[in-house]
Amino acid sequence: MVKKLIYPATFVQDGDYIFVEFPDVSGAFTQGETLQEAYEMAEEVLGSVLADQNHYPVASSIHEISESNPGKDVALVSVDLEAFRRKYRSKSVRRNVTIPQWLNDIANSEKINVSQVASDALKEKLGV
Repeated sequence: MVKKLIYPATFVQDGDYIFVEFPDVSGAFTQGETLQEAYEMAEEVLGSVLADQNHYPVASSIHEISESNPGKDVALVSVDLEAFRRKYRSKSVRRNVTIPQWLNDIANSEKINVSQVASDALKEKLGV
């Protein structure tokens, strides 16, 4: 599974704010009062939009984005989806699982946290 994604973003001063948009990522736009804030917000919105997806849009080149957006500054913005998910999406949810009684008995006697084992197995299986 992809861990780090990089997309070109356009930055343009719009009054008191710097407006940021990702032409390749539908719904990914934000703003900030300073360039630093705009860039940080860009990383966050990119993570928010892509965190629940399994297939990601193909990134255009900076050259293509610059040509189709004259007058706008273009920069690459990256997001580490694994880190983003850990930071913003780590709330646990309750799931019912069924395992054989004998396996449950052994896990209990060994003081094994079945929920943790299931989470670890899913992460390994999904490559996240």
